[in-house]
Amino acid sequence: MRKEFALIVAGGKGTRIKSATPKQFIGLCGKPVLFHTLEAFHRYSPSLPIVLVLPADDFATWKQLVVEHRFTIPVTMQSGGETRFQSVKRGLEKISGPGLVAIHDGVRPLVSEDIIGASFRLAAVHGTAIAAVRLKESLRMTDQDTTRAVDRSKFRLIQTPQTFDLDLIRKAYEQKEDPSLTDDASVAERAGHSISLFEGSYENIKITTPEDLVLAEALLAHRK
Repeated sequence: MRKEFALIVAGGKGTRIKSATPKQFIGLCGKPVLFHTLEAFHRYSPSLPIVLVLPADDFATWKQLVVEHRFTIPVTMQSGGETRFQSVKRGLEKISGPGLVAIHDGVRPLVSEDIIGASFRLAAVHGTAIAAVRLKESLRMTDQDTTRAVDRSKFRLIQTPQTFDLDLIRKAYEQKEDPSLTDDASVAERAGHSISLFEGSYENIKITTPEDLVLAEALLAHRK
């Protein structure tokens, strides 16, 4: 069995959620959002090595919250860069040897163990495995003053985890950074690799705006 790793990237500032607290540290059902995320990966495998990438300025807050909540899941810390691209690249530097790595947003706290496991199994076969869901609503493309309907069946909403063969994604991140590379899948694709999608979950939301917190609280309560 190939060695598995998790790389959790948490560099949000809480701007769109209208909070002075970085969104990864906002409380969700009694604990920071980020703790829920890390616990999901720990439930998948208690022995899974986890690299956590945070802005250097947030290390003190992290240490304080770990003590306050008696958080015991071991993680390897890495300071992030100015962009997500740089943060992932720096996180990968903390992982040595071959294997598979699941790269996940720190503010997707509702990811399930099933999705994490599926991502590793598929990446072991295809080299890439990207969680995605179908669109529920109609889609239109705008062009200045006109709009036109688009066939939504041809599109997917992309989530994380995005899981890769480690050698593949390390080499992909050696390329020059480009603002159009908005996620790890686009980085791998630009490097010439085909991208394999698998079914994610509508519950696997990203905490971005205030209503996302309300929805996440409701979903967590429903799970209990």
